[in-house]
This record gives sequence, structure tokens and C-alpha cells, in this order.
Amino acid sequence: MPYGSMAKVMKTFQPKIISSLKQYSGKKLVNDLVAGVIVAIIALPLSIALAIASGVSPEKGLYTAIVAGFVIALLGGSSVNISGPTAAFATIVAGIVAQFGVDGLVVATIMAGLMLILMGLCRLGVLIKYIPYTITTGFTAGIAVTIVIGQIKDFLGLTFAEGTHAVETAEKAEAIVKSIGTFHWQALLVGLVGLAVLIVWPKLKYVNKIPGSLVAVVVGVLMVKLLPLEVNTIGDLYTISRELPRFDLPAFRFDTVKALLPSAFTIAILAGIESLLSCVVSDGMVGDRHNSNTELIAQGVGNVCSGLFGGIPATGAIARTAANVKNGGRSPVAGMIHAVMLLLVLVLLMPYAAWIPMPTIAAILFMVAYNMSEWRQFVKICRSAPKSDIFVLVVTFVLTVVFDLVVAIAVGMLLAVVLFMKQMADVTHIRVWSAADEKSETDGGRLKKIPSDTAVFEIDGPMFFADSDKFTGFPLKDGDRIMILRMRNVPTIDATAMRNLTALWHTCEKKGMTLLLSHVNEQPLSVMKKSGFYELVGEENFFANIDDALERAKELSADNGLKQPI
Repeated sequence: MPYGSMAKVMKTFQPKIISSLKQYSGKKLVNDLVAGVIVAIIALPLSIALAIASGVSPEKGLYTAIVAGFVIALLGGSSVNISGPTAAFATIVAGIVAQFGVDGLVVATIMAGLMLILMGLCRLGVLIKYIPYTITTGFTAGIAVTIVIGQIKDFLGLTFAEGTHAVETAEKAEAIVKSIGTFHWQALLVGLVGLAVLIVWPKLKYVNKIPGSLVAVVVGVLMVKLLPLEVNTIGDLYTISRELPRFDLPAFRFDTVKALLPSAFTIAILAGIESLLSCVVSDGMVGDRHNSNTELIAQGVGNVCSGLFGGIPATGAIARTAANVKNGGRSPVAGMIHAVMLLLVLVLLMPYAAWIPMPTIAAILFMVAYNMSEWRQFVKICRSAPKSDIFVLVVTFVLTVVFDLVVAIAVGMLLAVVLFMKQMADVTHIRVWSAADEKSETDGGRLKKIPSDTAVFEIDGPMFFADSDKFTGFPLKDGDRIMILRMRNVPTIDATAMRNLTALWHTCEKKGMTLLLSHVNEQPLSVMKKSGFYELVGEENFFANIDDALERAKELSADNGLKQPI
């Protein structure tokens, strides 16, 4: 690789651990150790629950938190970001597993990781901010609803009829309605107790340092073990494995890769959005600044490794990152310790995960869905935002619930772009200068003298394809011999508008009119020169301001008697 290219890569990829270890101390190690252990305790039930919600076996959630969590902390662009499985992926992962199996999920995860690496190397980290907040809020709320619907079955202890196919959210909702008669009160009791613990425990002083999800798991296990309750546990539905993550390279077939491409792209975009949002939040908490491109590369490598070692997609987890910061974590070492602790749990304690009741898992996921839903922001946007934003928000939300994230993000982005273009087109207008008497005063009282055979049009706003129809017919009077286009408020112009301007020049030429342009800004002028329009009109017909253009019009005109305020 040439030295210049290598230097660019090194500038793009700058893991935070390098700068963090330069001033590392024993005190920081102790803080990172405490934070890492606490975050691991929080991540343990969440990783298992999210794996189950994603349609894979419980240990795969831990594989993800261990492998991806360690790799991303080691290579990442944030000092405190904690990565692992998150609720954002649950629905899309479950859909991939249902259609392509676990092998298909591995392929999609690796593909998404490679996309993230490419995004980071191409320095696309800053482009994430161009995804509208209405879209992220819409699909986040939609994911929360899909998680809740997906967990009602276990929370109520329902039994679906044999042969029921319930993969999509609508299918799950239909199956729940049909099987509501199989409701199991003991399952509901365990679920409600777990939900109560999750709600009340964080509000208790002195003990709220212990994660509520862990307390809910312990309480649920004790209820099932000590009371005569017949409730499904993880062990009843899944085979629990304590094996270490093993390297396994999947088979890449062209037809499978092609079919998984949209899902892989969605995973990559989601991972990028959620990770960088997590980094922004943590930056504000610790007064640091993350490297977005380095973080994308690390997320990519982490997802590739997660796929190769049996995990599922991973991304930065805002809640776990916040817990890391609040408990003293200040370097990537805390994230690495969290992964190592989960590895020890996998080896030593994983068989006991079989005791965890499924209604407790459902309760944990209900709280995850509630916390990620941002329903307050959803309501605020619906109350105060422009109608176009509300429309994008609601459509993205509905499509996420009814269809999937791939459709929701694609349609949401398309709608946002189209509506934005319409807004830009609406603000662009053409003002026709008309004759005015001597008493008109604007621009400090200066009056502009316009010859009677001269038409002046002032264009305000960008000139692009969405408003190109406005530049096809300028209202000219009989006897007009000169046309002036004032373009001081035109920041940009595209090829379509340029084509229309060229057509306008040809029209003027046929009518024997002279076209003059004043105050053409840098970008439009550059486009005009590249397209040949500048040469066509003639350098002598471009002017720095309207005064010079009017002076030229006077030279070409036999009459300069009218006046016009600027």
C-alpha cells in the first residue's frame, strides 16, 4: 500500500485504547474493573433475553457480548462505549433465522460487518447524521411494539395451535388472539412479579446499584423452584450450552448472499446509527470526543468476529454504556473486562440459566421495549412538528410493525427526501421587478432605473429538478429586448435547471433578446462554466451585481426612463 494511502487509513483508524493507556493508572484500573463487572451483571440477563427474542439459543447472546464486546472495546473510537446484542436487531434477526436459518444469519452478520468496515474506511461516519430523527424515532418505536407483541405469548403462558406459523408481527398478533383461551394464570403471576420488580427496584435507595433485571431473574427462579407453579423455563424450550465460542466459517453461496443483501444493509445502518448515538450520549457524560469512523470500523470487525464465532449482530448499547460511565468506567478496558466476566459466566454458570422462567424473560423485554420506545418524543413530534415530519414518523412506525425494518427505513428515507425536496421547491420563487414611482424607498432609499424594454427577474432559492417548471416560462412583455436574471439568492443549481436556463437562452436568441446575469454565486457559476452555458452567454454578459447589469442594459436600450426599488 502506498505511504499516502496508509497514512490516510491510520488517520481514519485511531482506536481510543491507544490514547487511554498513555495515562493509565492503578486507580483507573480499579474503576474500570468495578464498572466492567457491574455492566457484565446487567448484560447477562439482557443478552440471554435478546437472543431468545431474536429466535436463537440463549448462549448466542452471550457469544455476541463476549466476542463483539471485547473486539469493539479494543478497536473502537469511544473510550466508554459498551457493545453487544440490542433490541433494535431482534425483529430483523428473527426474520432472517426464520427464512434462512442460523447459517443465513451468520452470513448476514458478516456481510453487515464488512459494510461497516467499508463505511468507516470511506469516512462515512458523519453521514449518519443525515438520517432524519423522525425516521429513527419511528422505527425505534416500531421495534418496541414488535418486541412487546412477540413476548405476550410467554408472558401470558399461551399455547399456540400446532402448525401455527407466527414469524411476522401481524402473524404473532393473530396467533395471540386465536390462542387467548389457553391463558395460564401462573405464568402471568410470575411475569407480573418480575415486571413489578423491574419497575420498583430502581427506585429503592441503597440497593438500586444491583441491576433490577438480575433481581427479577432471581425472584422468578425462586418462585418457580419453591412454589408449586407450572411455568415454562428456558430449559424447557432450549438446550443450554456452556461451550466456548468456536470459529466456524459459513458457506457463502451467491443466491443466499444476494437474498440477504437488503437485510445485511439494514443491520449495518442500524448498527452504525445506534453505535454512534451511543457514542454521542457518552461523550456528553464524560466530556470526551469519539472518532466516528474508527467506531464504524470497530463495529464492523466486531460483527464479523461475532458471526464467525456463533454470535448475532452487535452494536453499541446506550443503557449499558451509561451504566459503565455511572460506575466509573473511563477507558476501553472496562468494556473488555465486561466481556471477560461474561466469558467466565458462560463457562461456570450457564447451566443455571435453564432455571429462568420465560415470563420473567418476557417482563425484562417489556422493560427494554418501554425504555427504547421514546414514546414521549413520539408524542412531542406528533404535537409540535410539521405535518411532513409527522407523516414520515407515522409511516415509518407503521411499516416497522406491519412489515419489517428493511421496508420501513427504505420507504421512510424516500418519503423524507421527497418531502424535503418539495419544501425546498416551495421556498424557491421568482420575483418580477415592476415599474415604481420616485417615492418608493428600499435598500437605504436607493432606486434602480430600469429601461422600459428590459425585464428583471430575481430568483430566490435553489434551482433544481423539483422546481424546474418555474424556470420554463418567464412572463415577458411585448417590446422586451433585454432580460436580466438576478441570482444573488441562488445557492445551488443542478443539471435539470441548467438545461432549462440553456433553453431560456435559446428562446431569447430567437426573439432577438439579450440575456444578462447578475451576482451568480460560486456553485452555480462553476456549473455554468462546466456545462458550456457561460461561454454560450458570453463572459461580457455576467455581472458582479445588479447595478452593473442595469448599466449594461442602459447601453443596449434606447430608453432608460423607468425606476425600480431594489
